[in-house]
Order: sequence, then structure tokens, then C-alpha cells
Amino acid sequence: MDRYLQPTLTINSDSLIIREKAKEVISGSADALDKAKRLFYFVRDRIKYSVSTGFTFSTGFPNIEDYKASQTLMRGNGTCVQKAVLLAAMARAAEIPSRLCFAHIRNHLLSREILEVLNTNVVIHGYAELYIEGSWVKVTPTFDADLCEKRGYIPVDFDGVNDATFHRYDRKGRLHIEYLKHYGCSSDLPFDWIKKVFPDKVISNPRWKEIIP
Repeated sequence: MDRYLQPTLTINSDSLIIREKAKEVISGSADALDKAKRLFYFVRDRIKYSVSTGFTFSTGFPNIEDYKASQTLMRGNGTCVQKAVLLAAMARAAEIPSRLCFAHIRNHLLSREILEVLNTNVVIHGYAELYIEGSWVKVTPTFDADLCEKRGYIPVDFDGVNDATFHRYDRKGRLHIEYLKHYGCSSDLPFDWIKKVFPDKVISNPRWKEIIP
């Protein structure tokens, strides 16, 4: 369990900005469950979802610096993976064990612009797991409340006990997210793998940076 509490290059829970923000967010919390809930809602709503921050457009490849938790916190936005890394780092700073997990999902409500670039609605999704009161709990802080309101998505809520994963349908009853395949979890971000799962034709496409999530 110790490895799920240690800082890493990207899950840099020893960063001053991460430690100070985590301390601020959990101030007054009496237990790990309440701390986890507060951290989740901070990352979900205060860090806006952005699909374009995972790439360095000058090189066409993801930049590991952009995946550091401290950078995502300072930037104020991130992809699902970047937000999961930030939540994992803030949890470790609050002495809650955390790890990163991945799945392939089918997003039935991707915008036409994104579909034209990806040529598929099957994408890799990153989320966090937190160890709370003797159990690992899945935690998905991806879509912020403002985006959900704008798009008609159902926000993912977290009670500190049950898995917080994407909803299958949106507010209108349209099919939204299907989980297709779950991969393993890791104490650190598998960055080399992250680079491989984004096809060159996607990250080198100049239209990608013009897409608004």
C-alpha cells in the first residue's frame, strides 16, 4: 500500500502547490471519506474538462510536463487522465492511497467535430481509484458540472463509498457512455503507454487544437 502514497513524477503529491491546495480543500474534514469527497468535487468542478490539453501541437506528441498534477492545478483544466492524476496527487497529499486506472469506452455523444478527427467514438479513459475504509473505490472527476449542464450530461457524483463512474444515459435518455474494456491500475502514470494509445493521425491533426470540448 505504501507505493500508493508515494509521490511520482506526474503524481507529484510532494509539490508545495498540491500540498497547500489539498490542505485547503480538506480543512475541517474529520475522516478520509469526507476528505475524498471534498477532493473529488474540487477536481470535478474547479478543474474544467478540456480535450486539447493532453497534446503538444508543435511536436504532435503528448508532453509529460502537461500531465503533472501541479501543472494541471495551475492550468485549471485537463483531460480525463490529467484530472485523474491531479485527484490521485491531492489524495496522496491528504494521506489517502490512490492509483490510476484505464478503460476503453464508447462515447455516443461525441461532437461531430471530434468524430471527424478521431474517426471513432471509442476512446481511452483514465480515472482514479481511492482506498477508503478498506476498499478501492472508482472515482471519475472528468466532466465538470458546468459542462454537464451545457451538454445535458448527468454529472458523476461521489458519496465516498460507491463507485463514481460515467452514467450510461444522459438527461434526455440518450445513450452516452459504454464501458467496453477495463485495463489494470497503476501507482504511477504509464506515460509511454499513453502516447501509444493516441494515433498519430489524431495528435498531428491541426484541427484537434481547435476543438472545444
